[in-house]
Amino acid sequence: MKYQIEVQNALEPEPGPQGIPSEEKIIEWASAVLLQTSDVSGHVDEAEMTIRLVNEAEMSELNLNYRNKPGPTNVLSFPADVPEEIDLPLLGDVIICAEVVSDEARAQNKPLETHWAHMIVHGTLHLLGYDHMDDEQADEMENKEIEILAKFGYPNPYMVINKI
Repeated sequence: MKYQIEVQNALEPEPGPQGIPSEEKIIEWASAVLLQTSDVSGHVDEAEMTIRLVNEAEMSELNLNYRNKPGPTNVLSFPADVPEEIDLPLLGDVIICAEVVSDEARAQNKPLETHWAHMIVHGTLHLLGYDHMDDEQADEMENKEIEILAKFGYPNPYMVINKI
């Protein structure tokens, strides 16, 4: 298995929110998805992908241009569109908005690292063709996320945590 995962931090030179995981952690989470998951054509033996950390302005622009939705979102995935006759292991790009992830973790009373892991796993699963457009797809994707995150000792990200 050969995985090439590039992490781009577009937050520099501006520092982003505190608690952004290390490049090694991000690669570890994405690799776990690739190791434990199959795409529609079978097991992923070779893959290239990029994970880009962005600010709210860049994410808002992407969200508007590609989803026609104003404002930032937590994660966007852009699967590569490679013709079948071309044999390239390109999966695509996962874009993560650091500020939104930080704000969501705080609002949901979740540890920041746990929420980052969830966003990386979620975005990477999208590159493999997983989706949540209907209940059946959502259940399959959520169960896969829960399974992968549990291997790192993270709790079910869909469990409601009550604030005290």
